[in-house]
Amino acid sequence: MATLSDIPGRVLLVGAGKMGGAMLEGWIGLGLDPARTAVIDPGPPPEIAALIEKHGVVLNPLNGGPPSVMLLAVKPQVAPDVLARVAPLAGPQTLIVSVMAGRTIGFLESFFAPGIAVVRSIPNTPAAIGRGVTVAVPNAAVTPEQRVIAEALLRASGIVEWVDDEDLIDVATAVSGSGPAYVFLLAEALAQAGAAAGLPADLADRIARATVAGAGELMIRSGIDPAQLRRNVTSPNGTTAAALAVLMDEAKGFGPLLTEAVAAAARRSRELAG
Repeated sequence: MATLSDIPGRVLLVGAGKMGGAMLEGWIGLGLDPARTAVIDPGPPPEIAALIEKHGVVLNPLNGGPPSVMLLAVKPQVAPDVLARVAPLAGPQTLIVSVMAGRTIGFLESFFAPGIAVVRSIPNTPAAIGRGVTVAVPNAAVTPEQRVIAEALLRASGIVEWVDDEDLIDVATAVSGSGPAYVFLLAEALAQAGAAAGLPADLADRIARATVAGAGELMIRSGIDPAQLRRNVTSPNGTTAAALAVLMDEAKGFGPLLTEAVAAAARRSRELAG
């Protein structure tokens, strides 16, 4: 497993907003040499601008050889204009890594010379605190060494999973990309339900947040299957069993509803990708 200090050449980050800025901070914290890092962004947020200045990262370089990696972290809607400007900076050996939603490998390849190596990836918002999930897919030009480099960069924001079929990116978007919103909705709805049952609203909100966060941390730390963790909490004929009888209804419970929701999100992801 490669470390960031093992990455050869120069890394060029295009876009230093919330996601790109968080990745840059993670890279530097994990050992990427700031002297071999550059950023293209017309106006990075103040905290990222301060980070860039503190570590001597080059901002908006006017010259220099082609980078070994160009990571694209701009908003999808501005991608055509931005890529048209930065594509000439890439060389034939440059690895292109994208964290843009809805922009396919074919779209990315169209801006660069034929045979360019491209990794398309979908991180989620917890990547901003290093607890994200990123699902990535390489094109045929990506070498094993480049795949290792891409994973080292993406791993700075959390875990990385690879797929070989780009169509699965749409499903991953619906599960991990949109997934944090489902969890936030769970916390929101749980707090509202607690308030409706008689708890003070502020108390219901605090304990719902802590319950969702604590359960997630237990699931990660224990490594136990979620279904078994659920069974561990559920005493026969107890209070949890009564609640789960509603949530696990085969026709209208949480499972069928979430299956429908993920399918809708995946469908929309395909539509947006064209």
